[in-house]
Amino acid sequence: MSKLFFVDAHLDLSMNALEWNRDLRWPVEEINMSEAGMTDKPDRSRATTTLPELRKGNIGLVVATQIGRVIEKNGSLPGAGWHSPEQAWAQTQGQLAWYKAMEEEGQMVMIRDKESLEKHLDLWMNDEPDDNKPIGYILSLEGADSIVNVSYVERAYNYGLRAIGPAHYGPGRYANGTDSSGRLNQMGIDLLKEMDRLGMILDATHLNDDAFWHALEIYKGNIWASHNNCRAFVNHNRQFSDEMIKALIERGAVIGIALDAWMMVPNWVRGVSTPEGMNCNLEIMINNIDRVCQIAGNTDHAAVGSDLDGAFGTEQCPYDLKTIADLQKIPQMLKNRGYSDDDIEKIASGNWIRFIKKAL
Repeated sequence: MSKLFFVDAHLDLSMNALEWNRDLRWPVEEINMSEAGMTDKPDRSRATTTLPELRKGNIGLVVATQIGRVIEKNGSLPGAGWHSPEQAWAQTQGQLAWYKAMEEEGQMVMIRDKESLEKHLDLWMNDEPDDNKPIGYILSLEGADSIVNVSYVERAYNYGLRAIGPAHYGPGRYANGTDSSGRLNQMGIDLLKEMDRLGMILDATHLNDDAFWHALEIYKGNIWASHNNCRAFVNHNRQFSDEMIKALIERGAVIGIALDAWMMVPNWVRGVSTPEGMNCNLEIMINNIDRVCQIAGNTDHAAVGSDLDGAFGTEQCPYDLKTIADLQKIPQMLKNRGYSDDDIEKIASGNWIRFIKKAL
């Protein structure tokens, strides 16, 4: 099979650039060499994702994040967080500035509407060889803590934000996420109403079960799940139950399957388990894609949201993936499972493109 065009619906590019100090214009090998001996992050010297690798993998369109969590004093949420929403907002504005710097250099281009999407797809699908095509990105906010108050949503929309996931890990200012419980609070309800008014995309990823059902009940607009796997394979609240997957399908959602090993194989222990030791490979991603397709009865709702280098690297992703360009192994794996070329194209990019055209 020829190299398919891919869409990846969840990449923390600006987080890697600013918090990991990775110049994503470099080849991935150079980034990993530059991090030799560093121990401040668990994935040092194990990066998979750079702009050159995206081009190598024909991954010309991504959903790229801003992220800035807020934690209370002495909070114990995993990962870093800020002690005020104003600080978290400032963090996301720094991330935005990085994306804009990449745009000014021609490395990336923001997709804000259907017209800019069509123009970008024409560039990437003209079959002309070009190692310098800009990576198109749709801007998404992972966790809404940095939205100081609901009036900031329109401000963010005006600079290009098109999707928001209200929660991340644990209790949040607007909604509770992974490893927590409880429905949306009043701020969260108001957030969703404002997103609805602006025609934004609700990202159901990371919502705990209570908040998930509450959000689907009150949100009227477009919903996707940028990076979520199936609870049937890893029985943890971070994944979706079959019932949740059915509900998303009924709303026309697309679900991006992620490549974080702890979401792929049960009983993963961070810092102890290894991909080889747990037999974590890309076939497990195919299992998750296939389950979504079987539940839907078609191939219209499964896609890729890899989350690669989302605070993990090759130490915690499939052993047969060395860089993000290895997403190109997926088409043959799907073909081996009996998927047609048309269905494979949908999973690689068609489903996301159809959804985004409608949403924008």
